[in-house]
Amino acid sequence: MLYALDADAAAIAAAFGARAGDDPWAGGQISPGRFAPVITAGREFVAGPRGERQPRRLIPRQWGVPPPPSAGDPARTVLSVRNPDSPFWVGNLRNSEFRCIVPATALMEWGRINPVTGKRRQLWVGAADQPLFALAGVWKDSEVPSFALLTCEANAALRAEGVERMPVILPPDPGAQHVWLNAEWGRVQALLAPYSSSLTAIAARG
Repeated sequence: MLYALDADAAAIAAAFGARAGDDPWAGGQISPGRFAPVITAGREFVAGPRGERQPRRLIPRQWGVPPPPSAGDPARTVLSVRNPDSPFWVGNLRNSEFRCIVPATALMEWGRINPVTGKRRQLWVGAADQPLFALAGVWKDSEVPSFALLTCEANAALRAEGVERMPVILPPDPGAQHVWLNAEWGRVQALLAPYSSSLTAIAARG
């Protein structure tokens, strides 16, 4: 899986009400292991009990969280969260300050095999109602500052193309973004749902 973020740091920060700081992001494609901008609730460095809301921050993190020791291969990072109830993720997902928004302009998923070429099709997926959209993410700090994407069952449009799961695209409503970054887990779970097929733009390549 790949994704694209064809907007610079200033435009991203303005769209999501965050402080860009000195983030140098100028736009481009993100592959596993690459650093990319994510938006946090701004509490990473705030110690003690929850107080006044902090300004959102746009900061670079590496896509791919180091795996648990039981995984066996420390070099194979975890790109996505399939099971939010896994002990590996529970602590971070239940504490809202570890959730983040991952801005994107398109996603790449692998579709069915093209019978002519014998290769799987690349499906570039966008949200028809929001050119710059928010993916649900979670961050961890270990050897490197990293993040992973939340996934859910694919919607009908993508299942028809042979895709089983998709990243969680948050609705364009700013309230949904606020819930993801700040609300208790009971409210957040409703957001872990497939994006509407009617609002999913798919371009096949290959």
